[in-house]
Amino acid sequence: MQKKSLTSRAFWVTIIAGMVTGMGNGSVFGAALMCLLGRGEFNDWGGWFGAAYDPSTFTGFIDACMILFGLMYVVIMVVGLKRHDALEKAAA
Repeated sequence: MQKKSLTSRAFWVTIIAGMVTGMGNGSVFGAALMCLLGRGEFNDWGGWFGAAYDPSTFTGFIDACMILFGLMYVVIMVVGLKRHDALEKAAA
């Protein structure tokens, strides 16, 4: 019986941990951006319904950054797990 890869065994953990960590870091980036820029060139703050995720609004830009950070952390975790799995297979 062949053992499943580390990436496939940790599928949901990878997605949840990556999104939570990445979106947390994205919110810190958004807060720093708010302090640095203020509202800047954004005409609308975009806090209701779909406008909260429209990147042309202030809140939507920050929410889009949070989602992007989350997705990138998932990718980073998948790469790390694949490399770790390759090291374990090489050692076995």
